[in-house]
Amino acid sequence: MSQIYASEIMAKDDAGYLPVFSRYSIVLDHGEGAYVYDVNGRRYLDALGGIAVNVLGHNDPALVDAVAAQAGHLIHVSNLYYTAAQAEAADQLSRLTNGGKVFFGNSGAEANEGAIKAARKYGHTISADKVQIVTARGSFHGRTLAALTATGQEKFHKGFEPLPQGFDYVDFNDIHALERVVGESTAAVMLEPIQGEGGVRMPAEGYLRRVRELCDAYDALLVFDEIQTGIGRTGTFYAYEQYGVTPDIVTLAKGLAGGVPIGAFVVTEKVAQVFHPGDHGSTFGGNPLACAAANVVLDTVTRESFLAHVREVGGYFKQELAALKEKYPKYVSDVRGAGLMLGMEMHSAAAAAEIVRATLAHGVIVNCTAGSVLRFVPPLIFTNENVDEVIRVLDACILDICDTGGL
Repeated sequence: MSQIYASEIMAKDDAGYLPVFSRYSIVLDHGEGAYVYDVNGRRYLDALGGIAVNVLGHNDPALVDAVAAQAGHLIHVSNLYYTAAQAEAADQLSRLTNGGKVFFGNSGAEANEGAIKAARKYGHTISADKVQIVTARGSFHGRTLAALTATGQEKFHKGFEPLPQGFDYVDFNDIHALERVVGESTAAVMLEPIQGEGGVRMPAEGYLRRVRELCDAYDALLVFDEIQTGIGRTGTFYAYEQYGVTPDIVTLAKGLAGGVPIGAFVVTEKVAQVFHPGDHGSTFGGNPLACAAANVVLDTVTRESFLAHVREVGGYFKQELAALKEKYPKYVSDVRGAGLMLGMEMHSAAAAAEIVRATLAHGVIVNCTAGSVLRFVPPLIFTNENVDEVIRVLDACILDICDTGGL
């Protein structure tokens, strides 16, 4: 396809699509494994994975076959009826989540909305005043109004007031601040085990365990938003497994169906008991097509050999990023993360943004979050050779932009 054709696509999109995304000037056409290709046939190594979505990479044969086969049988039926695909997906997730009860929606925001509703519903069984939801500054929980309010970043709130009531914020990792806010009126504390959009922020030693103890002391629910950290992203199926803490509610989306839209929240039995027919629902949530895709992902990602691969490649990736930090201490301030959820913080936000543009020009897709953090959440099939390609390009871009360019 010609460059003129790509320009036509971008112009058509600009004319018809709501301008809420800052897009890069490439038109992607297809993918294979860890690579995507634009309409002109240029190849790009995808170190972003659709923002932690394409866990099996692009055009995975088993995933493609399952979606095609399911589309040939049933794409959608009402949740008034059972389907085998949904039953299997719910069973798999329940077994992976201590026997919890599962609800399927269509996105991470819906999953978090459901978790907030569940926390409020549970709180009301104790007291009409038990409604407070406490979240962390720097968090990101979605774009719908309650999920947006739960998001502890004021920049996302502006222009959408008045926001729903009953939300309070504390600094992530500040247990003393949390102790001052949590009380008898607290329905839930909602946290990402590792903050994603907040800059790949790791929990301090013992922090999540202390949060669990605080919730137990006030009969408040602990909600873990594992939308970005779950589905094997950090080297275990759930990130919380690495911290010896179990939540009352966990939310999932992103990688759950490898790119097919789906979200889910899973609740313990004590929370499940407060729900009755009609209390919650979704027209498209848990449809056979999405669940057929989820079943392939769950079958694959839960294999210990697969998770071991994520830990091995993630460890190598982190090591190589740390080597860049040692090489460029004037420009790189920190490297952090777990598994294949990694961040490299630059001293300059301007440099970080320019590096994202430069790596794209060199055929590597990464992104920047929290202003100055380069984020790497590639497909979980990434290899050490893929890592080497990313590092070579990053090295050249840092040298050119920061050292030579003076940023």
